[in-house]
Amino acid sequence: MKSKKFLLLFSLVLFLSLILAACAGDGEVEEDGGNSGDSAEGDAGSTGDLTIAIGADVVSLSAHGANDIPSGNVQDNIYETLTKLDENQEVQPGLATEWEQVDDTTWEFTLQEGVTFHDGAEFNAEAVKANFDRLVDEEIASPRAFLFEAVDSVEVVDDYTLRINLSFPYAPLLANLAHSGAAIMSPDVIEEDYAQLEEGGDVDAYINQNPAGTGPFKFESWNPGAEVVLTKNEDYWGEPAKLNSVTFKVVSEQSARIAELETGASDVADNIGPNNISRVENADGLSLLQEPSVSLSYVGFNAQKEPFDDVRVRQAISMAINKEAIIDGVYNGVGIPAIGPLAPPVFGYDESVEGLEYNVEEAKSLLAEAGYEDGFETTIWTNDNEQRVDTAVAIQEQLSEIGIDVQIEELEWGAYLERTANGEHDMFILGWSNATSDADYGMYPLFHSSQVGSPGNRSFLENEELDAVLEEARQETDPAVRQELYTEAQEMLVELAPMVYIHHQEYILGVDDSVKDFGIDAQGIYQIKNTYIEE
Repeated sequence: MKSKKFLLLFSLVLFLSLILAACAGDGEVEEDGGNSGDSAEGDAGSTGDLTIAIGADVVSLSAHGANDIPSGNVQDNIYETLTKLDENQEVQPGLATEWEQVDDTTWEFTLQEGVTFHDGAEFNAEAVKANFDRLVDEEIASPRAFLFEAVDSVEVVDDYTLRINLSFPYAPLLANLAHSGAAIMSPDVIEEDYAQLEEGGDVDAYINQNPAGTGPFKFESWNPGAEVVLTKNEDYWGEPAKLNSVTFKVVSEQSARIAELETGASDVADNIGPNNISRVENADGLSLLQEPSVSLSYVGFNAQKEPFDDVRVRQAISMAINKEAIIDGVYNGVGIPAIGPLAPPVFGYDESVEGLEYNVEEAKSLLAEAGYEDGFETTIWTNDNEQRVDTAVAIQEQLSEIGIDVQIEELEWGAYLERTANGEHDMFILGWSNATSDADYGMYPLFHSSQVGSPGNRSFLENEELDAVLEEARQETDPAVRQELYTEAQEMLVELAPMVYIHHQEYILGVDDSVKDFGIDAQGIYQIKNTYIEE
């Protein structure tokens, strides 16, 4: 079994290294996509209106808003970041043309000149500072503020020079600056949002109606629950987009998304599910886009709520869930079992760490030891994602073997995120995409006690020893020492069992053959700047 898993892991790493040459990291748009066509043809047919059928609605159009993939996919085309990740997940210039590490805690950035926001405001160091100050403003309470926890202050040196002062040396800084949460919004829009906030409005209320960045597409409209429409930014400072417009169309059911694709109502269908691969492959005029990811699917517990506040209960449930049966039965074998929160290509992953093995008898013993020999009743939450619902059903059946009666509750996406952030749940099914391919992003927001709720720690785990290791790891700049610390943290998580790590999934989309140069990166962000529709 171990040799089989090793081959699976090795194959994923090899395959990912190949496909990353065609996909950009962290949602930054690069020149090549996954569903590529001839570049000369692309220049000749650089037009079209693309419609993407997505499974869940956007939650926020503010760069400082909700930390979810549907929102990130739209934001990534409106806004841009100081840095971006290339096909090898290496940091490259974005809105910053270059940077210098002055000392261990001081970085200086030179900014791109001649860039304007969609609303006509000028991009400069003051605009960047306004964004970064807002990101960490406690009144705003951004779930993405953890990206800047190491930042002590941001200084404007001159119009196009910015200095970031850190509280401690922080290795992932440049990668974090490529995250969509560090994207730069128009300072005028930020000012208007603060103004309406002072009059009793909600955070991001103005931004959600008037998002303005420097990206290749600009905001046209948002009909909540239905669609978001972006149009080409004709005044883009770089190489302009080829499409005239992009519509993100909310179609919650997988079968309906495929029908949209088959009838031509949509050009791309996201998350078609592994059960529908052959349907798309056998359809005339359609192609399958299937890419490995650095994401995690998991079952989380509320570690502050009985009986899940007892680590033995969490361990028992972890040992009673057959992950391979779920991967085979729900995902048709697509993806690899997860032993922890980090996918193999992510820095910090350690294949030597062994997770809790599937063992029903040991699970029963642990439950009895915790005082639940006869089991208990509980609930598991999910949104309307078909695979998550099927996973909940599988878990319901598996946990009945150890006397746990599980009721399944299905919630709307926005309510699901809000209520799990509030800690109202018992158990829940969710995912986490590692936007920086670094262990800091894959562990700190998920498990540090300061991140409970919307930033990522929906398991509400609070452990001082783990906190200390994660804090030391993010302040360490030596890669070898960082690896040792993250190995220690992963071993601690095996014992703490705040969640059941199910698998590292693959993204599966259906694409009309007329769509050229469309891709999706390892973080789940569409690559559409160079996409066009061939007439």
